[in-house]
Amino acid sequence: MIGKDGTDADALDRRMAAREGHLAMAAEMKEKGRWLFAAAILTDDEKMAGSVIVCDFESKEALQTQWLDREPYVLGDVWKEITITRGAVPPMFL
Repeated sequence: MIGKDGTDADALDRRMAAREGHLAMAAEMKEKGRWLFAAAILTDDEKMAGSVIVCDFESKEALQTQWLDREPYVLGDVWKEITITRGAVPPMFL
């Protein structure tokens, strides 16, 4: 999943306001084995502008209901564009 933040003047403020809740959600998803890896996307001047998350859900519907419908960056209007792409992680990386 790639979530791109808005590019308006208030985008970083919205991210920072929702960040604590997002990190709590991240810990929950990692504990449940749902998130395998996550990283912030940075601008050239090192400001957070999005997220990349490699995750494991049974279906897109499960991803939506178990995570995205509760995700603070979605609820807080941080991510303006979300791209979900299926992939396979080789066993050596699990």
